[in-house]
Amino acid sequence: QVRLVESGGGLVQAGGSLRLSCAASISIFSGDAMGWYRQTPGKQRELVASIGIGGGSAIYADSVKGRFTISKDNAKNTVYLQMNSLKPEDAAVYYCKLNRRGGDYWGQGTQVTVSS
Repeated sequence: QVRLVESGGGLVQAGGSLRLSCAASISIFSGDAMGWYRQTPGKQRELVASIGIGGGSAIYADSVKGRFTISKDNAKNTVYLQMNSLKPEDAAVYYCKLNRRGGDYWGQGTQVTVSS
């Protein structure tokens, strides 16, 4: 059974930083991609950033470019999202997703709250 466990969410003041982690319970491979999505009540889940495990450029939502950085540690089967210069509009539940041929998997989400 595949499990993705997110951590690192919390409450931060505007302008502050948080680092999210997503650890997969299985090995991740070069053909996989992992990403971070976020969702607020009443809105669709949106892509924040994604990265190919085998390499290549990361993809970012325009709203986070220059502030967020996605990275990976293949040996730990873990993906990170470094979030700097946080804004109140970044507040959401952040979800990790593993894209793999044959299926996609989601984590349970971690809450990020940004106070103004």
